[in-house]
Amino acid sequence: MTAEAPPTKARKATPRRTTKNLAALKAVAEEQLIRWTPEEVVAKRLLPYTSVRSLKEKCYRREVYHHNDGGRITFSPESLRLELQRSLVAPLAA
Repeated sequence: MTAEAPPTKARKATPRRTTKNLAALKAVAEEQLIRWTPEEVVAKRLLPYTSVRSLKEKCYRREVYHHNDGGRITFSPESLRLELQRSLVAPLAA
């Protein structure tokens, strides 16, 4: 009689930590830390506002997604995405 070895547990495939993967993770982490002022948002046309004052007033009335970092109004990529999604108009066919 020959004894059979018990089956071994299969290892989960884990992604290797290459410099490409680490650079991508670092880029994602840095993207989450980016903040824009209302002046930069209007200058870069990241939101459909043409006046810094009107954008700030909307923020004061809490009508626009934003951050209040230390009493200063700032916008992150996530807050811009949420604001653009909030103001999205669905087509009639949908």
